[in-house]
Amino acid sequence: MIPPRAVLIVFAKVPRPGEVKTRMCPPLSHLEAAELYASMLADVLETSARAARRLGIDPVLALHPAALGRELAVDVPTPFRVVPQRGPHLSARMAWAVREAAAGGASRVLVRGSDSPALDEGAIAAALDALDRYDVVLRPDLDGGYNLVGLRRPTTAIFEHPMSTGQVLADTLARASRLGLAAIVAAPGFDLDTIADLRWLARERERAARLCARTLDFIDRRGLWSRAPVG
Repeated sequence: MIPPRAVLIVFAKVPRPGEVKTRMCPPLSHLEAAELYASMLADVLETSARAARRLGIDPVLALHPAALGRELAVDVPTPFRVVPQRGPHLSARMAWAVREAAAGGASRVLVRGSDSPALDEGAIAAALDALDRYDVVLRPDLDGGYNLVGLRRPTTAIFEHPMSTGQVLADTLARASRLGLAAIVAAPGFDLDTIADLRWLARERERAARLCARTLDFIDRRGLWSRAPVG
């Protein structure tokens, strides 16, 4: 039996000052925040490309804003197919990316964010494996959202609710239930959204060193650990 074709979509923004990681400003400058995000994205793409090769799935990079995608596309690892994000808001853009993948022949879709450089290959492989038994798999972050979603079928109605809120995970699970989809919540991870979130990366540093060397190097060189609140 031929296994279903799967894709891994990395959702990302073009790392321009004033348009990424603005919740870290201050204490970071907009330039520092953009440089930190660029380091994170490079790590995420490397891990994702490695996972895609090992799992035999197609890696896709979905960029926003679409008009600026060419600035970044030349630096993207070779395995990635680069597509623009399309839609007026995040839920519409995620739905479009899933439909685009389905139109290209994918029946199983994984979508991960670019704010979670410590998300490893094992988490991606486990999510893909879970789709043999579940319609939806979600990997939570620590602020009520998620940093990875897997769909057994390209059911874009799963995204029809407000995004970027503290209720995204709960709303997605409720939406899946209303659609009659069996969902599973994977082990949680974390995103780097605010300067305080660096504490999670500090605690995971030894494990994460191979996954996000560029991110850690940038934080070390710029002394960002000292700007994060203790807690």
